[in-house]
Amino acid sequence: MINENKPVIGLSCGDINGIGLELIIKTVGDARLLEICTPVIFASNKVLNFYRKALSDINFNFSTIKDSSRVNHKQVNLFSCWEEEVAVTPGLLNETGGKYAVISLVTAAQALKEGKIDGLVTAPIHKKNTNSEAFNFTGHTPYLKNLFEVPDVVMLMVAENMRVALVTEHVPVKDIAQFITKEAILSKLHLLNNSLKKDFGIDKPKIAVLGLNPHAGDEGLVGKEEEEIIKPAIKEAKLKDIFCFGPYPADAFFARGQYEKFDAVLAMYHDQGLIPFKSLANGEGVNYTAGLNGIRTSPDHGVAFDIAGKSKADEASFREAVFKCIDIITARKEYASQHKNPLKKISAAFVANARDEKIIEE
Repeated sequence: MINENKPVIGLSCGDINGIGLELIIKTVGDARLLEICTPVIFASNKVLNFYRKALSDINFNFSTIKDSSRVNHKQVNLFSCWEEEVAVTPGLLNETGGKYAVISLVTAAQALKEGKIDGLVTAPIHKKNTNSEAFNFTGHTPYLKNLFEVPDVVMLMVAENMRVALVTEHVPVKDIAQFITKEAILSKLHLLNNSLKKDFGIDKPKIAVLGLNPHAGDEGLVGKEEEEIIKPAIKEAKLKDIFCFGPYPADAFFARGQYEKFDAVLAMYHDQGLIPFKSLANGEGVNYTAGLNGIRTSPDHGVAFDIAGKSKADEASFREAVFKCIDIITARKEYASQHKNPLKKISAAFVANARDEKIIEE
């Protein structure tokens, strides 16, 4: 049975030729982490020890378990996902790295779905060597959406000073516009609004919505999507008590610091949201999959083959992903507790019906 006062956090190893296991060892090698959670690494003894030997200055010990629901709360745990010998070749993109990244992810995600772990932090994978007939997904997010059988999820980037969500994720630029629909925007706004309440403890979130085209379409002169799709979606979302504004021109919105006035920003596509996020976010960014029954976070970077196996990887973003996973577990429990109390429900309803603060759209 999971210790409610100390969440069990699963850690998938990512590409075994990338920086994932180095990040994990550096993060869980800090004994203070055991005071706030129980880590479970999903990999193998031999692969974990390969990277452990290269990081001999870190005092890192673990116990091996065969059942992910029976963890040792006094130590880091390793759930062995495979027993065979595997050739580790740091920095090399090959079939082996992808194969075992998928085995680790699938095993860890199943443990999350079954409630054997409280949260999951995923180390980076490479889409080139993980995508196959057996694993036909472009990344973690679509895989987890399929596993948890939810109609939609939203990729949400989180930092101390900003949160940025995406309507589309890993889509070629030439195809983006066809995925920008009123239904898609409404779905993402609904998920984002709920997540801000349940996962981040914000009673009445304020959400900014970006335009798709330069200058947010210039009243239809530089594209019709704002007038025909995005504005109607925002209008309908407001009727559903989602406190959202826009569409804003993306360049001016970030350059003028308007994101600081909102609890989250909904961007239309990957680079529109992630370039300013990675440029402006204070502290280390975290990728959170909102809309799942389970809780999954990851660092905001990739496999970094160029520095793999060289003990140069910075674990700050991975460590922050672990902290954020724990924070969201706590926030969800608090939200559930508040909504069990009928007096608190009345209080929440009072806040929801209060007169909105006027926000001037620039």
